[in-house]
Amino acid sequence: MSAPFLSICIPSYNRPQQLGELLSSIDCKPADIEIVICEDLAPKRLEVRAIANAFTKASAYPTHYHENTINRGFDGNLRRLVECATAEYIMFMGDDDLFVSGALNKFIEFLKQNRDKPYVLRSYLTKHPDGRTEYFRYLPKTTLLPHSEAMVAWLFKRSVTICGFTISRVEALKYATADLDGTLLYQVYLMAQVCLGHDTVYCDIPVVHAVQSFREDKPMFGASEAEKSRYTAGSVSHDNSINFTKAYFEVTAYLDKQNGTNLTKLVRIDLSKYSYPFLSIQRKRGIPSFLRYAKRLETEAGFGCTAYYYLYKWALVLFGETVCDRFIVRIKRAVGHTPNY
Repeated sequence: MSAPFLSICIPSYNRPQQLGELLSSIDCKPADIEIVICEDLAPKRLEVRAIANAFTKASAYPTHYHENTINRGFDGNLRRLVECATAEYIMFMGDDDLFVSGALNKFIEFLKQNRDKPYVLRSYLTKHPDGRTEYFRYLPKTTLLPHSEAMVAWLFKRSVTICGFTISRVEALKYATADLDGTLLYQVYLMAQVCLGHDTVYCDIPVVHAVQSFREDKPMFGASEAEKSRYTAGSVSHDNSINFTKAYFEVTAYLDKQNGTNLTKLVRIDLSKYSYPFLSIQRKRGIPSFLRYAKRLETEAGFGCTAYYYLYKWALVLFGETVCDRFIVRIKRAVGHTPNY
């Protein structure tokens, strides 16, 4: 039996129902893939195990289910998935995300035609509570991405969403480290290491549906030893959001030290230009709370370095998150992709 081409790697933590829905959304040729699930010692382990075992018995897809003996946290579990996978490419999928119907076969064929590219920036979609669909298309069409510091800085924010993140397994193994555990940004670190030295590619096929679980205000992070000092489980608090934002610069500082790059400055500017989601996540808590949070973004994360940041900030104050979200979706539809400043 030939080795699979793509390992679909799923870090599982306490979402048995959503995991089942994700597994049911996989609709590609069975010979092309393997499914690797690593359960991270969550309270609902037995329920997750039952879902995984039932799927393994009933499905034609080769499925490998692993249980961690300790809670490794988000970053450590991603690293464990890379170790367990066997395919040429790995694709991470959050256990609450879904595949777009009919898109996975197309994406795999794209990968096969671009096997010299060790990283692929995917496009994806998400659906808002009011039923609107928002597409995250970063360029007007499929595009070669030449390696450079500026390109890595541009890719930072666009690579953070875990669903559909696709990278060479050999390259991911090469750069394995526990030094950044607790940042929740291990996948971005892998991307940066690979893209500093290799040309990569953007694929304009929306292959995955990112489910917006963060809107439920019940984050799963903070259970592992590496995460406890940064994140408090239970809500998307000011401190959680600020610490996650600051983690970007912990990763860039680590990369700068290793590679002699200037990513910290470049990423800070890019994140400021596209800081709307960093801001909007706290708008629902009211204007006074939001303004206190925004001030922390300016002082602790340095986001006040571009005019775009202040445009988003005051638009959210005046119009609120729902109106601003709708306006941004309309801009994307009119332009055809996320504008690049």
